[in-house]
Amino acid sequence: MTNMRFKALEISMLRPNRPHISVSQRPSAYFGELTFNKIAMSNYLSREAYKAVQDAIYKGVKIERRIADQIASGMKSWAISKGATHFSHWFHPLTGATAEKHDAFITLEEDGKVIENLSGNQLVQQEPDASSFPHGGIRNTFEARGYTAWDPTSPAFILDGTLCIPTIFISYTGESLDYKLPLIKALTALDKEATLLCRYFNPNVKRVEATLGWEQEYFLVDSALYNARPDLALTGRTLFGHASAKDQQLADHYFGAIPERVIDFMREFEYESLRLGIPVRTRHNEVAPGQFECAPDFEEVNVAIDHNQLLMLLLEKIAKRHGYTVLLHEKPYANINGSGKHNNWSMQTDSGENLLSPGKTPEENLQFLVFLVNILKGVKDHADVLRAYIASAGNDLRLGGHEAPPAIISAFIGTRLTDVLDSLKSQTNRKKVKGKEMVYDIPKIPEILPDNTDRNRTSPFAFTGNKFEFRAVGSSANCAVPMIALNTIIANQLKRFRIEAESLIAKGIPWDEAMSGILVRYINESSDILFEGNSYSQEWIDEAARRGLSNIADTPAALSRLITDEAIALFEETGVLTKREISARYGIQMENYIRKIQIESRVIGDLAMNHIIPTAIRYQNQLIENVLGLKQVLEHKTYESLSKTQMDTIREISDHIITIKNLVNRMIELRKQVNKIESTEERAVQYRAEIFPFFEHIKYRVDKLELLIDDELWPLPKYRELLFTR
Repeated sequence: MTNMRFKALEISMLRPNRPHISVSQRPSAYFGELTFNKIAMSNYLSREAYKAVQDAIYKGVKIERRIADQIASGMKSWAISKGATHFSHWFHPLTGATAEKHDAFITLEEDGKVIENLSGNQLVQQEPDASSFPHGGIRNTFEARGYTAWDPTSPAFILDGTLCIPTIFISYTGESLDYKLPLIKALTALDKEATLLCRYFNPNVKRVEATLGWEQEYFLVDSALYNARPDLALTGRTLFGHASAKDQQLADHYFGAIPERVIDFMREFEYESLRLGIPVRTRHNEVAPGQFECAPDFEEVNVAIDHNQLLMLLLEKIAKRHGYTVLLHEKPYANINGSGKHNNWSMQTDSGENLLSPGKTPEENLQFLVFLVNILKGVKDHADVLRAYIASAGNDLRLGGHEAPPAIISAFIGTRLTDVLDSLKSQTNRKKVKGKEMVYDIPKIPEILPDNTDRNRTSPFAFTGNKFEFRAVGSSANCAVPMIALNTIIANQLKRFRIEAESLIAKGIPWDEAMSGILVRYINESSDILFEGNSYSQEWIDEAARRGLSNIADTPAALSRLITDEAIALFEETGVLTKREISARYGIQMENYIRKIQIESRVIGDLAMNHIIPTAIRYQNQLIENVLGLKQVLEHKTYESLSKTQMDTIREISDHIITIKNLVNRMIELRKQVNKIESTEERAVQYRAEIFPFFEHIKYRVDKLELLIDDELWPLPKYRELLFTR
């Protein structure tokens, strides 16, 4: 067979399983062994240097350059002992991925000898060429200077023999060119405001940190089949493909037995993750065939995000060793579930108290109510900002698709907490609400302790017992993006609440009464976003419209919310982003959206004109030859009967070919016109309104041809092969 699709299938079927990963040690013996964590620091740093790092992490104290030299020397010695030969500043530019430039641990001496070295200056600051990274007009093209600066709050690690040092990335004039710096600023603002409020309840609280537990969904596809699909290779998703007769209808993949080849991949992936200090603990089949999920323990937000970025690199690298390619696109296949990255977010004090833990009597837990209600108030007031910070071309295909939350930002808190808020709202004096005690009387089964609320998997922002689960984040996203928005919003809201409460306290009102009175008003003002039902339903979409909630369906419309006066004031007041930085990010994301739709449009045109139509014509010619042959060997009446069926198919194929060609030509001509639009914003809007609709029309026709054309001729691996070849 010469068909590339069948060659790919042969490769995938002949591919042997890799040997099982066998690790004799317990995870506790190798966890974090490639991370410059507290254990490594205590072994390789002086007491003075170790204390300086801890003070930087927990107190925000700047590290002196003198101490930085000591830290660099110890870090270098540790890294070399682990086999590292190079070091790199590891940062998160506005591409959404990570970046690194490797330098060897060498210094050339005057006598021509080379010594291993890492100085404090090299540790603390580097100057990568910033000219080719997205900057949104912050700098001129000819200005190449940019700085990376060490982030001591996230531990350095060794990857592929290179010491990777997490850093921020800024322009020569000091503006942020990355996601880490505004994230750190947002977390610092939240720490400050949450700590001030906590001290009303416990004067000993010194620090509050936000925590994050992400859930990473992804697809695995055999690499041979992936390479035979130009659309997958170039865009991350299938632009054509008729639904498989069987996909996820039977719900038999979800939590099912993990295939042997996949479990081999997972073992190696988890081993490498644990060595790098990523506390992965959960793995399972997801809903769609070929879809899986992993999740770690909770960590401080900044560290958790670094670990998620690192984990996505590991997924891709290790999958290749097992003959797989990882798909992190939000919607790689039409008509089956896409992938998200649920961000489970909470806050805890330096003593380990979870501020979102309601306790047994949440109605009597004023501290919990203060944080809960302020979170709801912040989300209500800045719902459009949250929507903008989860916007992407890929996520547009997933949100609202009866597999992911809709684009409407709402919150679920459960019936018990709803009753508590209703009680508080109806009267200023808090009244004890008796929760309905649920008992499972199941013979021979140990006692089951139900949570204080059920989980609503259709809600974009759901309270799940002691945290909020932000479910609308896309699977390929850098978690820093939604976390910058959420932590900024809550920091800003807590500050407003504190100032208002303190003004009442200054008038002689007891602090608890002052806070309770404000909470009552906030509950009333936030009630529109509370929804306990099925967020997938049309009834909720209609109800949300009646409530005046935004339903922003596409990325250009969502991104426009980034540059409103209200959004700019939010980030400037908290010191997270300046107006110039916000405008730059807006421009970058709009351009990124345009380019992604443009690339998909070009791939569709190429596949349709150079792969699909020639295949259809080839099959059509076979049918024509068959009709001519029938005429020579069959009686007239029999020939007429058989040829009619063949001719109907020939005409149907012709209709699809003509329509596809016309649609592609119209799309290309319209794309040329849209590309002439000078305004980035208007160009993005037109790409969404004028170019994107062609995709579905062309796909419909191509998918019809897939059902008509001889299976042996069809050039692209089909859905049944992509989804079930494991």
